[in-house]
Amino acid sequence: MVCAALLDDRAVIALKGLGARDFLQGLITNDIAGCDKGGAIYAALLTPQGKILFDFFVVASGDDTWLLDCAAVRAGNLIKRLTLYRLRAKVEIAERRDLAVAAAWNDKAMLASNADVIAFGDPRLAALGVRAIGPREALINAIATLPRGNYQDHRLGLGIPDSADLPPDEVFALDAGMEELHGVNFRKGCYVGQEVTARMKHRATARRRFVMVEVAGEMPAPGTAIQSEGRELGTLATGNNGRALALVRLDRLAEAEEKHAAIRAAGRGVTLRKPDWIGG
Repeated sequence: MVCAALLDDRAVIALKGLGARDFLQGLITNDIAGCDKGGAIYAALLTPQGKILFDFFVVASGDDTWLLDCAAVRAGNLIKRLTLYRLRAKVEIAERRDLAVAAAWNDKAMLASNADVIAFGDPRLAALGVRAIGPREALINAIATLPRGNYQDHRLGLGIPDSADLPPDEVFALDAGMEELHGVNFRKGCYVGQEVTARMKHRATARRRFVMVEVAGEMPAPGTAIQSEGRELGTLATGNNGRALALVRLDRLAEAEEKHAAIRAAGRGVTLRKPDWIGG
């Protein structure tokens, strides 16, 4: 059954001007050409050391305007960071408080046609469905005929990290699975953090990944250590209804699984499983 939801934890930032396309292209991990012909890209703005500061979706909105679908709690800081990089670029940067974000998912998810709504397939994973940006009332109309669902539960069930799982300046782009989730383009030109990201790719030094977690009983708080035989494997990230994500060292997880050792978080037994999209 197709489900839909307004994503109230998201905000929209607009970049407008003749220099907006080149400005973004020189900063973000993905190729802005992916937005041509109505497409969208998933991308991040990194530190020079290759760690994620902000992740977001980018869509073209016509008239030299690009929209960023980002975490609402970080929108102000993202605007400040973009403004810092702007220098003499002919770009206007502002939050569009008149716009909201919605999603629809499950088999053949679609949103009702509406001239005020920009709909796009989630570029990370087809199973995530469709996202849309538009005025709140227009989005409500677009999903009016669809049953409401819990987007967080759907995302966690697929093992997909979201902005809340990526504290600023803590997680490398490749550790966050951004290559597998189509958020990094290794053929585009330079961008902030590109050198470190390319080096990790070619040396295969990304050792951490997000895995799916199942917990019996009350979910421990995000940041809780996951341990096995006194050794830390990683930490919990977001969770809901007995499911969560955790960023773990894959080598340590493999050792624990090979020994059939108990894995715990805050004294509770947990089950860890790699999402299908990671592969390997």
